[in-house]
Amino acid sequence: MADELEPETPETEATEAGEKPVKQRKNGLYLGVSDELAENMKSGWADTELRDLRPIAQAAETAARRAALSARFPGERIVVPAGNLKTRSNDTEYPFRASVEYAYLTGNQTEDGVLVLEPRGEGHEATIHLLPRSNREDGEFWLSGQGELWVGRRHSLAEAEQLYGIPASDVRELAARLKEATGPVRVVRGYDAGIEAALTDKVTAERDEELRVFLSEARLVKDDFEIGELQKAVDSTVRGFEDVVKVLDKAEATSERYIEGTFFLRARVEGNDVGYGSICAAGPHACTLHWVRNDGPVRSGDLLLLDAGVETHTYYTADVTRTLPVNGTYSEIQKKIYDAVYDAQEAGIAAVKPGAKYRDFHDAAQRVLAERLVEWGLAEGPVERVLELGLQRRWTLHGTGHMLGMDVHDCAAARVESYVDGTLEPGMVLTVEPGLYFQADDLTVPAEYRGIGVRIEDDILVTEDGNRNLSAGLPRRSDEVESWMAALKG
Repeated sequence: MADELEPETPETEATEAGEKPVKQRKNGLYLGVSDELAENMKSGWADTELRDLRPIAQAAETAARRAALSARFPGERIVVPAGNLKTRSNDTEYPFRASVEYAYLTGNQTEDGVLVLEPRGEGHEATIHLLPRSNREDGEFWLSGQGELWVGRRHSLAEAEQLYGIPASDVRELAARLKEATGPVRVVRGYDAGIEAALTDKVTAERDEELRVFLSEARLVKDDFEIGELQKAVDSTVRGFEDVVKVLDKAEATSERYIEGTFFLRARVEGNDVGYGSICAAGPHACTLHWVRNDGPVRSGDLLLLDAGVETHTYYTADVTRTLPVNGTYSEIQKKIYDAVYDAQEAGIAAVKPGAKYRDFHDAAQRVLAERLVEWGLAEGPVERVLELGLQRRWTLHGTGHMLGMDVHDCAAARVESYVDGTLEPGMVLTVEPGLYFQADDLTVPAEYRGIGVRIEDDILVTEDGNRNLSAGLPRRSDEVESWMAALKG
């Protein structure tokens, strides 16, 4: 990584009105910039403005989403920030991911962006506030660590207007304007401290929470663009799982990290990133629900629980789990437990349909698992007692699914009555993911069960007449899994 040439202007001197001063690196190798070099860097650059850009693919959808937001809060100013870069260590930052609320309403993904809806007449006028192109006159483009020559070209404000279909303005002027704003204001909190500080005497936590809840519930039912993106995410994820099966011998020679890296390559080549930290849990690590250390051994004869999802360039993520025999064949006890989870998932998926209660698929899957636990003598029946007291949860642990979208656990701020106590509608996308986990130190089960963890997870779209399994491209039945693995290895 190159040692940044930070600017040589004094810390107290701003490069331009409203801008932060550009600080000199303490141990930079250059002591200053000569007047001649500064003047030289101002000229001799070609015009790179992009003209006649086409709108982003979801421009019509983002406009409709802003219209719904406008209708919900008439006469109020709405402020939705993208967020800022976060320091990873010293002068390096984490990769930026815009807030879901901002990306959902604009399609833009750049740091420091802010969407503002100003009340106008019966509706609102939207403006997207962004950092403009790097300034060539003051040297910011080559002297600042966030300048164009260091981190890449930003779109100009004119280009942004063409892409997103929203008037664009310089975000560096926004905080001062918001401080002078009058009338009711709501802001999405938690992403931009500077914007929140400018509005501190104009907003309330209660009103801002209403905005957050509305934007969360707006994503419960996906439009056609979103469903298409989720299918793309799942299709890439299927290929990522195939990649992993093909290199299990290399994972055995190294560790779970080889599996993580293999899947990550597919995610970065075909998408934006992984949608969440991949769970590459071999052997007893499969009993740790969110095992993301991925530093353990991969052994023939053990199971590999792989829970992973590709995130598309528009931030929609898959969330799929398969539990695979490392050597390609389930042992008798592994198959017994796997098949129980498969039967539970089948019952859960069958319960996903329009008009059904959201809880129905969870209840259906948990009943099957409770029945098996009683049948195996691990839980004292009858089954109704087990379910009433939740005794199966010692081994099932988690809920059977969740909404899916731009967040892996999407719509999390929605009201309980709209989500977990709600009713399924066409266009909703959710996971169905029952599991059984027998901890390595669980003395209440026979030794042969201990250290076995199984989860099967698929992404299910509620349709007009039932459901569609978006991840049906990956086999689920134990015999089909074995045949699929053999074909890929062969």
